[in-house]
Amino acid sequence: MVNRELIEVFSEIAREKNVERSELGSIIEALFLHLVERERGDASNCSVIVNLDKGEFEIYVEKDIVKVVEDPVMEITLDEIAKIDSEMAKDLEIGDSYIEIIDPMIFGRRMIYMAKQFFSQKLQDVEKKYIYEDYANRVGEIVIGTVHQVQRDNVFVNIDQAELRMPRKEQIRSERYRRGDSVRAVIKSVEITSRGPDIVVSRSDNHFLYKMFEMEVPEIEDSIIEITSIARYPGERAKIIVKSNDRRIDPVGACVGMRGSRIQAIVRELNNEKIDIINSSDQSEVLISRALSPAKPLDLYIDDETKYCIAIFHDDDLELAIGRAGVNVNLAANVTGYKIDAYGKHEYERKQKEQETPLSIIDDIDPSIASLLNENQIVTVSDLLNASEDDLLSMNGIDEQILESLYDNVQTFIENNQVTVDDQEVEVDTSELETIETPNEKEISLEEPAMKLETKKTLDENTEEPIDEVATKASTVEDQKLISDESIKNNVEKENI
Repeated sequence: MVNRELIEVFSEIAREKNVERSELGSIIEALFLHLVERERGDASNCSVIVNLDKGEFEIYVEKDIVKVVEDPVMEITLDEIAKIDSEMAKDLEIGDSYIEIIDPMIFGRRMIYMAKQFFSQKLQDVEKKYIYEDYANRVGEIVIGTVHQVQRDNVFVNIDQAELRMPRKEQIRSERYRRGDSVRAVIKSVEITSRGPDIVVSRSDNHFLYKMFEMEVPEIEDSIIEITSIARYPGERAKIIVKSNDRRIDPVGACVGMRGSRIQAIVRELNNEKIDIINSSDQSEVLISRALSPAKPLDLYIDDETKYCIAIFHDDDLELAIGRAGVNVNLAANVTGYKIDAYGKHEYERKQKEQETPLSIIDDIDPSIASLLNENQIVTVSDLLNASEDDLLSMNGIDEQILESLYDNVQTFIENNQVTVDDQEVEVDTSELETIETPNEKEISLEEPAMKLETKKTLDENTEEPIDEVATKASTVEDQKLISDESIKNNVEKENI
């Protein structure tokens, strides 16, 4: 009767935890083996048989029959067996095995309390196992949960009995989470740890954007439209390349939806992240040009083997092409798989001239070294920079020290050439200076070019600030002051006339 009551209690708890009957039987067996071990110190010779249908269980201990007992846990005498069952003792002899049945009531109240703790722990372990197996098969799916806890580096989301973790790097930077908020995310990874399953979800992963499009655009789920590539700055901007397997369907239009209904739903979910949808093309120049949108390149120089592209833009469009902090050009590079360098038209022309400069006219390069390089078909700056170091070092008369000096001299030449322009390139529209009437305004105009020159340098290094046309045309700070002074002088003369 006691056994049945215990089984019923255990079964009720298991049903509340959604534990399967087979798992329950294994837990009960482990439970009583644990109790026997705590009571006797060893349970290696014990076995537990559980019958859930009948609500019964029995605990058996196998002992060796000996003449003198040295280990009461593992051994027993015929006299002790006779006290338990005299008829059975007659059929046994020394060296045989004896099966003893243990009454669960011998464990006492303290052991029963420990049994409850053990049983609860085992149920938690089984529950964690179920959670792990469930979510391990759901990697890549979108789930919706409730924010349970917000920490510095993690946001914990609860879904039923499972706790999911969203690390800082998997969050959208511009978003802020509060306890009780509903959050949609994609399951990124599931791992088992000593503390249980570690389920990581993400809102910044590219796959999350993919699944959002799959939810909003039925043609993608039906494989009529494919997303071939995705690049993101989560919460800021994203570019995706799509193609249609049905000529009758426009992939870009299908993703945008009627009056932008589909794309707007995704944008709202991603905290107003801007999304550029690019129609795929087999021609690399077409694909790269589309990827650089909203800027339109004047020319593209593409090397398909090395996956490298030089994009030329109008000087006024260069800032748009690069984007804030290089976002646009970097996304275009990531989504197409090409390394893209963006240049303004005048800057590229200047660089071309630098590359075409003969090494023989660079004063700091030894004429004998220049002659040696010329004999090996290395005539211009471009030839030197494109040649491999191994090939250069294999030439007689060139060692590592000389080669390093060559690179330094060429670099110095290029840096000096960046602030050297032809007289005909120095053109300043004096009409912009006609408003100068006071000495104070004149002083401001004299200082401004130097600041603009620094602005251009910043763009070259960080690709963040716009190129100023006046600054790029002036050779040095002194030249700029002369230009401004001359312009002011001409303006004053015009006014006097």
